[in-house]
Amino acid sequence: MKPLVARMKPVRGVSSFLHNGLLLVFPLALFALVRLDFVQLAYILIALSKWRMLAVRPRFWPANIRSNAVDIIVGVSTLVYMTQTSSSVWQLVWALVYAAWLIFLKPGSTVSYISLQAGVGFIMGLTAMFIAGAAAPLYALVLGAGILCFLAARHFFDSFDEPYSRLLSYLWGYFGAAMVWLLGHLLVVYPSQTGYLNQPLVLLVVIGSALAVTYYLDHFEKLSSYVKWQTAGVAAVIVLFILASLFYEGHHLLIR
Repeated sequence: MKPLVARMKPVRGVSSFLHNGLLLVFPLALFALVRLDFVQLAYILIALSKWRMLAVRPRFWPANIRSNAVDIIVGVSTLVYMTQTSSSVWQLVWALVYAAWLIFLKPGSTVSYISLQAGVGFIMGLTAMFIAGAAAPLYALVLGAGILCFLAARHFFDSFDEPYSRLLSYLWGYFGAAMVWLLGHLLVVYPSQTGYLNQPLVLLVVIGSALAVTYYLDHFEKLSSYVKWQTAGVAAVIVLFILASLFYEGHHLLIR
């Protein structure tokens, strides 16, 4: 079963320069709005930038929203990161990261690019959700994780001739929601720069990355037994380490 690859002619010459220049202005505008403390306007600007999704008949809206979901997730996540720091340098760094997404990664239409887009949106979205929803009720985090997992999986499978893409996406969404619900009762936050690196996030990223890499290599007939066992082994070690830290933390709380 070969992956489907959508071929697009790249923009060249002066048109490419002007196009990339306009794409660079957008993140810088978000940076300026955040610095001026107009965060709500920045979110509105991201929403307005996707107006073309709704410039069609309403029956096409769900498909358009789903196809643009990862791009929206990356944009909103970038804003969350920018608002969580008061350093203008870090805010500018995040703006440039978003510019790199818009100029280099988002336009890609090959299987590799689409898979990478799904992974970036998945990781950034989950991290931003736990940052912005630090004080949110558990059911909101469960719902958010389920939606993010589903959207990332659909984006990933859209580049493959996968007859069960919807079913697999729903299963991954359910798994993500169940993982956050089970582990959300005892969040273990690991030392990190943001302070929001917790065990549901790490587990979902590790398991999701291992499954995506295995699926990707299998469809390109590059999945050897060595690579398969190596990927599974690395993922298993990380999962066991996280579960051990969770058990230790829970046991420590019971003793206290």
